[in-house]
Order: sequence, then structure tokens, then C-alpha cells
Amino acid sequence: MTASETSIRLGFFFGIFFVVAVCEILAPRRPLTTSKAARWGANLVIVGLNPLSVRALFPVLPVALAHLTAEHQWGLFSQILLPYRLQVVLGVLALDLTIYLQHVLHHAVPTLWRLHMVHHADLDYDVTTGLRFHPLEIVVSMGIKLSMVAALGPPPLAVLIFEVALNATSMFNHSNIHIPAAVDRFLRLLVVTPDMHRVHHSVILRETNSNYGFNFPWWDRLLGT
Repeated sequence: MTASETSIRLGFFFGIFFVVAVCEILAPRRPLTTSKAARWGANLVIVGLNPLSVRALFPVLPVALAHLTAEHQWGLFSQILLPYRLQVVLGVLALDLTIYLQHVLHHAVPTLWRLHMVHHADLDYDVTTGLRFHPLEIVVSMGIKLSMVAALGPPPLAVLIFEVALNATSMFNHSNIHIPAAVDRFLRLLVVTPDMHRVHHSVILRETNSNYGFNFPWWDRLLGT
């Protein structure tokens, strides 16, 4: 990870986390039922373990791998002539569809579900829920993302946009922010909103096995989930 990529990703991470956390205080969707300090402490410890796990196991991360694929002309995008901007758009969409399908698998495969349960076991629902994932689930996700980047060879910009967006929308759509119904109906045409994703955290099985999207809501609609 280059210094510029690190600055961009950390800048967006802390900036969005701060904005969402403040909005949760100013306009909460509903009261929390457990100690916020205890939950945040536990959730943020998990957050801190995840990059350590990834760094220990992977010598290269998605944006760096995208630079390698571009340099050596690896992957599907290197074999077909497409305008650069279209490659960026298609790269972001392909990676988002990949994460959607990965999410479906984590609910369908018992071993993966045991890892993913750490995310669903949070007793409340706020910005830190969107960061609470078992370190092994993050390792599996990283392996899948690296495989897709190697196979497609998307532009590094597409991979960076996707990584920043995935992190940002995960915090946003797990947030405890009250959004007026009319605004929410418009937003969910373009992005997964908190009220749309909250259904996925239901204790009712048929609701838990729905609304898998993180960034875009279209995959759930197109694929019947």
C-alpha cells in the first residue's frame, strides 16, 4: 500500500466514521439497548485486529495488485479494448457484485456462516457494527477480492474507489441515523440505506437471508434477494 493510498483510505475512514457517529448522536433512529462504551470497545478491538491479519498473510493488497496487472497486462480488461472510464465503472460494479455474492455464500455455507455470525451477533446496530467482522472473514474476503482483481485486471483507480466506497457504505448502512422516509425512498434507488440493510440483521431467518448488498441495492433486486 503506497503512502498516497494509505492517506486517502485513512482520511475517508476517519472522516466518514466521525460524521456518521455525530449524526447518530444528533438524529438517532432508535434507542440503543446495551452499553455503547462496552460495545464500541469490543467492536473497535476487532477492527484493530483485521488489518494485522491481512498484513500478516498477504504480501500484496488489491490496489497494488491492480498496478501489477496493469504493468504486466494481466486480466480480462487487458485483453479487450474499452475506454478507460468504462473500465473504471465496470471494475467497480464487478467488484461490488463479487462482494454481494461473497456475502450470500457466507450465509449459505455453514463454515463461513460461523465466521459471519460475529457480525450478526452485535446486540445493537450502529456505525461500529459495519466494522465488526471476524478476522478470518476479512482474510477470506481479501483472498476473494485479490482473485477477482487478478482475473479482471481492473484499473487501480477502480479498485481504490471500490475499497473506499465499501468501507464508507458499510459504516453508513449500519448506522443508527434517522433518515426521513421520503429521502430514504430516493436514496435506496442508488445506495443501500440503513433502514434497507437493517432488515438483514433481523432475527427472523427469511429476513436475515435477504438484503445482502453493501454499496448498491441493484443486485438484491436483480437476483431476487
